[in-house]
Amino acid sequence: MPTPSDSADRHDLAAGFWRLADPKITLASMASIFLGASAAVRDGSREWGWLAVVVAGIFALEWAKNASGEVFDFASGTDQAVAPEDRSPFSGGKRVLVDGLLTVRETWAIAIAGYALCIAAGLAIVAFREPAVLWLGLAGVALAFFYHAPPLKLSYRGWGETAVFAAYGPLVCCGTYLVMTQSLAPWVPWLALPLGLLVAAFLWVNEFPDCRADASAGKRTLVVRLGRRRASRVFVAILAGAFAFTVVSLALGVPAGALGGLVALVPAAGAARILLAAPEETRRVVPAQARTLAAFVLYALGAGAGLMLG
Repeated sequence: MPTPSDSADRHDLAAGFWRLADPKITLASMASIFLGASAAVRDGSREWGWLAVVVAGIFALEWAKNASGEVFDFASGTDQAVAPEDRSPFSGGKRVLVDGLLTVRETWAIAIAGYALCIAAGLAIVAFREPAVLWLGLAGVALAFFYHAPPLKLSYRGWGETAVFAAYGPLVCCGTYLVMTQSLAPWVPWLALPLGLLVAAFLWVNEFPDCRADASAGKRTLVVRLGRRRASRVFVAILAGAFAFTVVSLALGVPAGALGGLVALVPAAGAARILLAAPEETRRVVPAQARTLAAFVLYALGAGAGLMLG
């Protein structure tokens, strides 16, 4: 395993932990939690205490996933291979090992603490609120850990995008709704699918700056497999599919208030235009990354507000 290229004066446990646990890392999961909670409120639930347990557990899982992922990506050489011109605020990993802020042992300790807290929150929900959430929780922890870890290494084998779609779409949204209502309305999974697609699109666009580094380290993401030019067209198709399904989902029982999520069309259209124009240049891809992030956040806010107001 490679060793961090840090010097002693760069080591900073607090700064390293903050990079791994910065609340911004939870934007995708909090968007899905908000959507699920909004659906639950629409159906009469006001279980704010249990919602807080869900938020705490997911937050712990996010920092744990980032920490364990850092170790595996560092060991594979992916993070070290990212060229300076390909670094962006949205991709390239947290770089706590590359920049020498943490040691491998410290990073593992942070990961183990996060997984332990997440599992404790999940077991509390299973024991005292809703046993059926156990299977969703197990699936979520498995996807988080094996996203980077062997033997599955989902992100290295072209399954990372599917895992992100499943986790940040139906899994978190339905789990939140289930905890708050102790049941699962049949329309809630359909509500979550467009959000899952938009979060997967955010991962997709984030793979463009990392494409060369991922390829050199054997990380075969779908962007690496397709090449950036073709992958940019697939990105547009993912976005279009999310908004098309938002409309189609009304026929599957999703309340009309979810159409508030269509507000996300504005930043999504901008992201598509930018990425199609310059998929090879990181400095020009960064605005597309920002707009895609705005798209999934706005979808959750718009659809969630529409559900509650409706």
